[in-house]
Amino acid sequence: MSRAGRAPGRTGPVLGRALQLLDAFTVQRPAMTLSGLARHSGLPLSTVHRMLGELVAWGGLERGEDGYYRIGLRLWELGALAPRSQGLRERALPFLEDLSQVTRENVQLAVREGTEVVYIERIAGSGAVPVLTRVGGRFALTATGVGLVLLAHAPTEVQDDVLSGPVQRFTECTVTDPQALRRMLADIRNNGFSISDRQVTSDALSVAAPVHDQHGQVIAAVSLVVRHGSATPHSLVPLLLTSSRAISRALAGPS
Repeated sequence: MSRAGRAPGRTGPVLGRALQLLDAFTVQRPAMTLSGLARHSGLPLSTVHRMLGELVAWGGLERGEDGYYRIGLRLWELGALAPRSQGLRERALPFLEDLSQVTRENVQLAVREGTEVVYIERIAGSGAVPVLTRVGGRFALTATGVGLVLLAHAPTEVQDDVLSGPVQRFTECTVTDPQALRRMLADIRNNGFSISDRQVTSDALSVAAPVHDQHGQVIAAVSLVVRHGSATPHSLVPLLLTSSRAISRALAGPS
């Protein structure tokens, strides 16, 4: 999902402009020139020129020999310290790797932030179906397996917010009717897993399950994404549930 146009929020003028500048970078625009950054951030060229110098000196941005600016490693280092990503990913990774080795399919771990999914880990299986997601990327809650799990266990106000507006369609199989989605969410809560069949791409099927913290709250979701027709969803569910429960136990710590 694109982050373009996101408001800086309650920040000072300098910090707000810096966030506005950084927010101009997207998956589609990972590298930009000075003029491109001014155009996509909506900031004056002189302001962008001054701030770029400061951000490059700090390490938040890097300027290549081609004159294009890219996100710097300093931001990656800071992002890796996010507690929801760091501790969860470290505890989950051994089980994600086991699941990937057993299935040789795409394995993903994601959390919810607001009304979007944020992927914090993805292991691509050898020869697995291509997916649109990436680590650090965002996606709609309404279409992916992990998104549906996280939405099913989200507060009522979040569900109402997501389902009150237009639901994005990705393929002919994408469920966009709010009432149908509410029924799907109820089934996910009852069954303990979700199935997203060709809702994001026409050749992929995703099965996902919730990850709980030590208090029993759903804090993440883990999924398997396979090529449509290569396996039945219910043949994947036992493997996925074993992994999600193992991750939940690891997060809970010694009993």
